[in-house]
Amino acid sequence: MEHKRIVVAGTDTGVGKTMVAAMLTLGLDACYFKPLQSGTHGGTDTERVKALTGLSPAHFLPERYVFSRPLSPHRASELDGVEINPRALTLPPPASRPLVVELAGGLLVPVTRSLLQVDVLASWRVPVVLCARTSLGTINHTLLSTEALHQRGIEVLGVAFVGEANEDSERTICSFAAVRRLGRLPWIKKPTAAALRKVFKGFTL
Repeated sequence: MEHKRIVVAGTDTGVGKTMVAAMLTLGLDACYFKPLQSGTHGGTDTERVKALTGLSPAHFLPERYVFSRPLSPHRASELDGVEINPRALTLPPPASRPLVVELAGGLLVPVTRSLLQVDVLASWRVPVVLCARTSLGTINHTLLSTEALHQRGIEVLGVAFVGEANEDSERTICSFAAVRRLGRLPWIKKPTAAALRKVFKGFTL
């Protein structure tokens, strides 16, 4: 694998980042890391990826911050009485196993009152897989997200689409944003490790 570390970002919350991250973690035999977790009802995303993949504990890094409410990290941390230290969000050094890093929400989500998530991402200098829905509105959201990434000089590996096929929207996004279409993950009612591995074979990183 050329890229030892990959960030999985999304155009919004709930676009399927965790499922894509689980698929990449499985397909690449990588470690999974979610530095910021907002919302613990029903479990954390790390716990979800563990359950989806069935991988050993050695594949998972602990979160740096976990907040109880499903809000933007800047507000969730305030309500939990915790101050986020941006220096605590540095990534571990490259290792023998690839690393898949999942962000919290969209790119312009505030981490603190003076720091956006995309600016933390810029400091990492790690390439990004951008997850986007295939439903109505995805063209606008995805082009805004790729513009934010390009403006900060962040490498975009391409877009991972999630949902039912929408060939025109997918082609239009990749053309205007000048990015690659990595593949599409359909909505899977009962996702399994085997199903995610099968979808991964159709992806190009």
